[in-house]
Amino acid sequence: MKQLVVLSGKGGTGKTTVTAALAHLASEELSIVLADGDVDAANLELVLEPTKLEEHDFRSGKRAVIDADKCTLCGVCETVCRFDAIRPPTETPVSCAYQVEALSCEGCASCFYQCPEDAIRMEEQLAGRWFRSDSRFGPLFHAHLFAGQENSGKLVTLVKQQGRLLASDTDATLLLVDGPPGIGCPVISASAGADMALLVVEPTVAGAHDLERVLSTTEHFGVPALVVINKSDLNEERSQEVAAFCAERGIEVVGRIPYDTVVTEAMVQGRPVTAYTDGAVSAALRDVWERVKTLLALEV
Repeated sequence: MKQLVVLSGKGGTGKTTVTAALAHLASEELSIVLADGDVDAANLELVLEPTKLEEHDFRSGKRAVIDADKCTLCGVCETVCRFDAIRPPTETPVSCAYQVEALSCEGCASCFYQCPEDAIRMEEQLAGRWFRSDSRFGPLFHAHLFAGQENSGKLVTLVKQQGRLLASDTDATLLLVDGPPGIGCPVISASAGADMALLVVEPTVAGAHDLERVLSTTEHFGVPALVVINKSDLNEERSQEVAAFCAERGIEVVGRIPYDTVVTEAMVQGRPVTAYTDGAVSAALRDVWERVKTLLALEV
């Protein structure tokens, strides 16, 4: 089994568009498993229209909870809290005890350890949910991280691990991961163990800068990278600059995808563009898939 992760230096570059097209093309030849690692804003499911088979809670991080029956109003918890998350009874008229403002609590447990009455406990939080679904192109693992929650890197790891285990159990040829944007912990989690990263970049000043950042990340963790330039014809000069930069770094540009509003039309219809039309965009994406397939040494 090979692992391919699709990344971009920022959101909105067409990463999911490329991933959905690769899912469609790969499924025509191979047994694949899909994972959406962009748990903060998962949208691969919007294109694949999966049927949910399983739903699981994701718990991560702890928050302080004050037992009103044990609270003696000593105020120690409010004093030691560095995040102003403790509210005295004068600010919470519905309670006769101190209370914790959940969104402000960082889970540091200072109040827990300092409370002289053992009136505070640390409770694990429901931070999101993850799903196993069945799509037109193969099993899909995806997740939803609740607003204001942390540890998205941990949830990405869980989603990818579930995909990898199923791919191994079913002898799938490819685990295709739609990674998160940027260079943070979620990207590192999505890239871990990948055989190759496909980096989607736009021909802009910011796009070139973001490419350099995400390349530094993949290189640091020893993940070989390929580049595809999306909307390449909108700025030919910048496209050439990106290609020149890749050549200097020894990174292969495996495709240049032209701009076409048909991509938006396909997304509105909930279909990968390669399954929607046989135009120039689809032809470019098919070329990308052929090159990626060859470089990953995937056996059809």
